[in-house]
Amino acid sequence: MTDYRSVSLREYLEALAAKVSVPGGGSAAALDAALGAALVSMVINFTVGKPRYVRYEKELKTALEKSEKLREEFLNLVDLDAAAYNSGNLRDAIDVPFMVCRLCFEGARLLPPLVRKSNPNLISDVAVAAVLLESAFSAAYFNVRINLKPLSDKKMGSRINKELLFKEKAIKKIRRETEAKVGKIIRG
Repeated sequence: MTDYRSVSLREYLEALAAKVSVPGGGSAAALDAALGAALVSMVINFTVGKPRYVRYEKELKTALEKSEKLREEFLNLVDLDAAAYNSGNLRDAIDVPFMVCRLCFEGARLLPPLVRKSNPNLISDVAVAAVLLESAFSAAYFNVRINLKPLSDKKMGSRINKELLFKEKAIKKIRRETEAKVGKIIRG
């Protein structure tokens, strides 16, 4: 199996576009999420150490640790999704995109403070991160839903759906509010 973390972006996209089963939408969702987490890290890296933000330094460094951990986890999930598909194990095919959804939610929760506590020159990147994390969540959610259909444990399926519906509503709200606040900053 290919380790997609070690191939170039061009090679990954060629594999994604090819007439093969993997990588597929779940892997692409994890990559989308990794891009969102990377933007969160970039915004924080351009903010930490600036005198204007010194009062937020501890909070920003904690958020940076979280975003970097998320970025690494999302990259692992790019490969794990392909492995889950190849395994034919239904539970793995649910668990991997479910984890992408959960982690996207965690990543999105890092965004609201950044609107006020980060370098305004990167404010559009905060909005882009919100969009990427929401789209990755939605993409992974499609993969969870399709794989829940044949699941015999309907009680577990119901619990998963309930959690994802709550997080879907929350992540959409975070994205909308982030976009509105960023738009207001951009417009002046």
